[in-house]
Amino acid sequence: MAVEDKNISYRIYLVAFVIFLMAIAIVIKLTNIQWVEGDYYRKLAKERTVRNFVIPANKGNIYSADGSLLATSIPNYEIRFDAVAPKQEAFEKNVKPLADSLSLLLRKPSGFFLNELRKARANKNRYYLVARDLSYTEFVKIKGFPLFKLGAYKGGIIIEQETVREHPIGKIAERTIGYERRNPDGTPDGKGIEWAYRKYLNGKDGKILKQKIAKGQWKPIRDVNEIDPQDGYDVISTIDVFIQDIAHHALLKQLEEYQADHGCVVVMETKTGKIKAISNLGRDVDGSYYETTNYAYAESHEPGSTFKLVDLMILLEDKKIDTSAVFNTYGGVIKYSGKSVRDSHNGGYGKISLARGFEVSSNTVMVQAVYNNYKNNPSQFVNHIDAIGLNKKLGLEFKGEGIPFIPQPKDKNWSNLSLPWMAFGYGVSVTPLQTLTFYNAVANNGEMVKPQIVSEIKQWDKTIKKYDKVVINPKVCSQETILKLKAVLSNVVKRGTAAKLYSKDFSMAGKTGTAAANYRTNGGADKYYISSFVGYFPAENPKYSCIVVVHKPNTSKNNYYGADVAGPVFKRIAQKIFTDAPSTNEIKNINKNIPKQESDYDSYFAKSQKQQSSIVPNVKGMSGMDAVALFGNLGMKVKIIGIGKVKKQSIQAGENLDKNSTITLELS
Repeated sequence: MAVEDKNISYRIYLVAFVIFLMAIAIVIKLTNIQWVEGDYYRKLAKERTVRNFVIPANKGNIYSADGSLLATSIPNYEIRFDAVAPKQEAFEKNVKPLADSLSLLLRKPSGFFLNELRKARANKNRYYLVARDLSYTEFVKIKGFPLFKLGAYKGGIIIEQETVREHPIGKIAERTIGYERRNPDGTPDGKGIEWAYRKYLNGKDGKILKQKIAKGQWKPIRDVNEIDPQDGYDVISTIDVFIQDIAHHALLKQLEEYQADHGCVVVMETKTGKIKAISNLGRDVDGSYYETTNYAYAESHEPGSTFKLVDLMILLEDKKIDTSAVFNTYGGVIKYSGKSVRDSHNGGYGKISLARGFEVSSNTVMVQAVYNNYKNNPSQFVNHIDAIGLNKKLGLEFKGEGIPFIPQPKDKNWSNLSLPWMAFGYGVSVTPLQTLTFYNAVANNGEMVKPQIVSEIKQWDKTIKKYDKVVINPKVCSQETILKLKAVLSNVVKRGTAAKLYSKDFSMAGKTGTAAANYRTNGGADKYYISSFVGYFPAENPKYSCIVVVHKPNTSKNNYYGADVAGPVFKRIAQKIFTDAPSTNEIKNINKNIPKQESDYDSYFAKSQKQQSSIVPNVKGMSGMDAVALFGNLGMKVKIIGIGKVKKQSIQAGENLDKNSTITLELS
C-alpha cells in the first residue's frame, strides 16, 4: 500500500512539474510577445482593423481651343449610414426630419426611409446603403440633412466617392482625347492626351483613415482627411470643336459611302502647326465606325503620289530641271529593270511638261525626272529628303508614332528599282501626319513647324505651362522653289487630277494620291487601295492645311482614286470653314458717296417734308423700310403685306392725313 501511495505521489509531482514548466513557457511567450514581438502584432492588429484608404484626386479637365469641355471628371457619390454611431437622443430627434428630406431628394415615401432607418438601428447595421450614383449637387444637399450634418461620428453618415471620366462632346475626337487605365496585370496604360499629359491631369491623391466594421466593411474614423487630395491641372488643347465636327462627319460620310476599312483626317493651322481637328475612324464588324486607333499618327505606309511633291521640290532646289522641261510618257508605260511603271491614264499623256506631269500625276514623267537626274548619285536625292526631315519621327508627346522609312543607298536592300519606285511614292513609308507636316511647310513659305495638340496647362486662370511653336526646319527650300510648288499645287485643283473639286467661291491647292497596298503578298490577291488628298486653303494665303486618307475603299464601282474618295472630304471641310466662319473682311471706303444712295435719300427726304401740308405722300416704288419710317414720322400706323418695294397703298396720295389712321402697304 505504501509503495502504491509513493507511486501516486511521484505522478502528482511529475504532473505538477510539467504544469510548472508549461507556466514558465507561457510566461516566456507572453513576455516575448509583449516586449519582443509586440510591435509586430500590434501593427498587424492595427492593419487589420484600421487602414489608410486612397482618396483619388479629381483629374483636370481637357478643353478645346474655344473653351468647350472635351473631357471632365465627374464625382460620383455613395451614401451609407452607420446606425450605431448616433446617440439615442440625436437619432430619435432627427430620424423623422431625415426621412422627410431623403424622400424629397430620392423620390421615395418618407415612411419607407423612416422604416429602413429604424430597422438599421434595431439590427445594429453599421453600413446601411442610403443612396448611390449621386451627383456633387445631390451630395452637398444630403450632407446637410438632419442627423447627417452632425458628421460621421455623431451623425453616422458614411461618404464614398469615385470619379467618372466623361466626354461632353461624345465620340468625336475620342481617340485623340484618349484614356488612362490599368491592364489586368496591374500595369498602367493609356492613349491620347489623357495618357500623354497625365502628370498634369492626375493631381495628387489624398488619404483617409478608416476602421473595419462588421462583414468586412470600412467606415471613416474622423470627418477630416488624413491628407487632402490635390486636383489636377487643366489641359487646353488646340482642337476647334467647330472644325472637328465638320471633319468628323465629312470623313464618316465618305467612309460609309465607300464602305472603307478605316480612314483619318487632320486639319492644321498653317503658321503655328496647331491641330484644329483630327478624326480617326475604323470599321467594326457591324459596319459602324468608331475611334479606335490614331491612324494619322501611328500608321506608317507607302504614300503613293502625294510623295511626288518631295520629288519636285528636290529637283527644283538642286537646279536639276525646271517645270517647263518636256517628257515623253511613252504611251503611259515605262520599264526599269524589267518592271513597268504605269500611268493611271491608259495611253499616257503624250509629251508634256514636268509641271503638267505633276498636275495630272503622271508616274512616267516623275520617275523619269528623278531617275535621269539622280541615277548616278542617288545619295544626293536621298540625303536631300533626310535634310528636309522626312526620315525622322515628329516626336509628339503621344506614344506609338509610326516610324518613317526612307531607303538609303548604303542599305543592303537598296536595288536598281529603289530610286524609280521612290519617285512615285513606293518603297518609302510615312504617316499621314508626317506628310501633312511637309505640305504645311510649303504652305507656310518653307518653314516646317511641329504639329501641336496642346497649347497650355492651366490651374484655373493661372498658366502653369505654355507650349509655343516649335520649328523643325526653318526653310525646307528657297522662296523661288516655294512659289513654283504653290503654282502647280493650285493647278492640280484647277485643271489637274482634282479638277472636279474646283470651286470659284473658294480656292484650294493640293495633291491627290492613290497607292496600292499589300500588292506584294499572296501574289497580289490581297491588294487594296489607299486614297488620299493633302493640301491647304485658301490657295493664295493659306490658313489651314489638311490631309485625308481612306484605306480600302470598295472598288466595285472602280472608283477608288484620291480625288473621288478623299478629295470630297477635304473640299467639304474647306467649304464649311469658308461659308460658316464669321467674316473678318475689312470694309474699305466707308465714307465714299454712292450716287444711287444719294438719289434715294433725296427722294425720301422730299416726301417726308410733305407732312407739313398734312397730305398723304405717294410712296409707291419706295422700299418698305423707308415707307414705314416716313409714315411713322407722320404719326400714322402702318401695316405691311409682303416684302420689297411698295406696290400699293390703302390711303391714296393727296388725301388728307389723319394721324390716328392705319395705312396698309402692299410690297413686292
